Amino acid sequence: MSGVRLALHVLLLCEFLGAQQQLLPGSCNFELGTCGYTSDPEYGSWSMNEEGHLITVDSAFLNDQEQAVLVSPLLDQQDWSCVRLVYQITGGGSLQLHLRPDGDNFDYRLWTANRVSDSWLIASVDLPNTTIPYQILLEGRPERGSGNSVAIFEIHIVPGYCIECNFEEHHLCGYSNSWNPNVNWYVGGSVAREPESNLLVNHTNNNQRGHYMYVDSVYAKHFQEVAKLTSPMTTVPIAGCLSFYYNRDQERGNIFSVFTRDQLGHYEEIWRPEVYATSGWTQVSVDIKAPHPLEVVFEVAFNSARGGYVAIDDISFSPEFCHTDTEPTVDPSIASCDFENGLCLYYQERTESKVWSRVSVKPNAYRIGDHTTGTGCFLLANTRFTSQPGYVGRLHGPLLPGNHKYCLRFYYLLHGFRKLDNALFLYIYDENNVAQEKVWSLTDTSRAVWTEVEITYMKPMLTKVVFVSICKNFWECGLAAIDDITVSLGDCRMTAGSVPGQCDFEGGVCGYTQDKREDQADWLRVRGHTPTSYTGARGDHTTGVGYFMYIEASLMRPGHKARLLTSDLRGSSSPQCLVFYHHMYGSGTGILSVLLRRGARDSLLWRRRGEQSVSWTRAMVDYHCDVRHQIIFEAIRGPTLRSDIAIDDIGFKRGPCEDPGDVTPYSGFSEYFNEIEK
Repeated sequence: MSGVRLALHVLLLCEFLGAQQQLLPGSCNFELGTCGYTSDPEYGSWSMNEEGHLITVDSAFLNDQEQAVLVSPLLDQQDWSCVRLVYQITGGGSLQLHLRPDGDNFDYRLWTANRVSDSWLIASVDLPNTTIPYQILLEGRPERGSGNSVAIFEIHIVPGYCIECNFEEHHLCGYSNSWNPNVNWYVGGSVAREPESNLLVNHTNNNQRGHYMYVDSVYAKHFQEVAKLTSPMTTVPIAGCLSFYYNRDQERGNIFSVFTRDQLGHYEEIWRPEVYATSGWTQVSVDIKAPHPLEVVFEVAFNSARGGYVAIDDISFSPEFCHTDTEPTVDPSIASCDFENGLCLYYQERTESKVWSRVSVKPNAYRIGDHTTGTGCFLLANTRFTSQPGYVGRLHGPLLPGNHKYCLRFYYLLHGFRKLDNALFLYIYDENNVAQEKVWSLTDTSRAVWTEVEITYMKPMLTKVVFVSICKNFWECGLAAIDDITVSLGDCRMTAGSVPGQCDFEGGVCGYTQDKREDQADWLRVRGHTPTSYTGARGDHTTGVGYFMYIEASLMRPGHKARLLTSDLRGSSSPQCLVFYHHMYGSGTGILSVLLRRGARDSLLWRRRGEQSVSWTRAMVDYHCDVRHQIIFEAIRGPTLRSDIAIDDIGFKRGPCEDPGDVTPYSGFSEYFNEIEK
């Protein structure tokens, strides 16, 4: 705990006398108590320091528990707010912040940290506006062993956005300086004692008692010495007007710029001044769009020690754009389509000879259906749809504005091609139908499974995606299919993170457990084709090359059960919709059931019996449970080895289910279990 005490002294010494920002309910500095925060009794306990000032969880006092969860009182803050957290991780461990909406099954993780330090650190987490009361959860996980702990010194909840700051708080709203031996951003105002501090008064209070940030060239020793002041990383999508005040003096040269930096480290300049010097504080407003997490970086580069100074103050944000000529918000979803209700905005250039046709396949044991539901529609290019022995089929998407980075995802399926060289391409065309770039083509043979493709692209002009399939003669061509096209802003590598209640089994089993009491076999997590012929999936539903869960019939006897259980669900005041995909292919396929476990009682929600389809098929199950419960996926092996059953892409959302889809709760030749002998 010595590191924590050191950090505490540093924290107390760093407090300024400047005006404090309004604090909202849920704030706490742990001076006189826990302010209504309590430890979740299902986990370990947080402990108040005897001298106050902090609350901590130490590995030495967790016993058999892995974590301690600190739960706030119920908060009803409807406007946008920001949680500023002062914390320290000593030895090893992690700290996570979750949001628990009232009456919801799940907790939503907003932030996580595992950086070990010798002193306190600052985190800033945005809480979007909501009409639903919520609680904040802080989950501390110190690693096993002595000397590992997680401490929280201060929780401040303030109105507005985390990116905003007037630099009056002692922790500077979580803004950080990228350390340079010669030039750095410093606090100016009443606490600054640098010669240049007398040149400026604080913009907020128009006096010497307030604070601002400034950087000066007096210690610059090299050409292009750079100082960077970086905002906290945004944690939710934001778009609007970023405003700040700056004061700049240039004797021999400095370069002042404002950038955004995303999680991948990519910079984009959003503003630089048009004048070398200002006579006083000057306001700047610049539009910013952040669909993914990013930081705002204020960067100053000096050419010499006589390069002047730059100061900034009062950074604010508004969800309204500051310029009327700002481009309208781009909606890339106009280029998304699952083909369930038509072609959306996609079209073919030659109406007299349509190569691409919208088709559907009924569930069967021979031909694969669509990717969306297994029973819906997709697009298929085939010589049967043309009057020619060969074809060139181009499918055009809608035009999207330039100067934006787009992430395009789609699924393709091939069957029967002898040569894949021309089976399927993806081009980027401009508005004049001129190809700008071929961004994708087939590189391997098809495995008769829907396979996901991800493409990130950016062009300066209006562009559209064009899918091209070429068949030179009837004997070399097969079936080329596409489905579930989605287009979003940003880089495909920047994922939104895990969503509670959703599991695609790519990174593990998401807390699912085997029921050791009532089953005789286990669900297995695998990728690729299952080993027994004429049964099982050829690949997963998520990407075609990822992981899924299944029962291997050759390892079981007829009638044996395998049960997979969710972690405990808290219960919800609103109806719930369970969505998942199942694969039941094989002449001896048994039974797949979904059960609700409430206490010691299991009740049946949904069941399928016997061979259903060679495709992954979507199931949607409505249920309502307002107390703690679990969902059970139960598979029973059929009479023969051709009895593999698989599940993938499980998700929960607020019900009722929007698209009834698979509405029949029970189906099969019979509902009696005794037809399968154990």
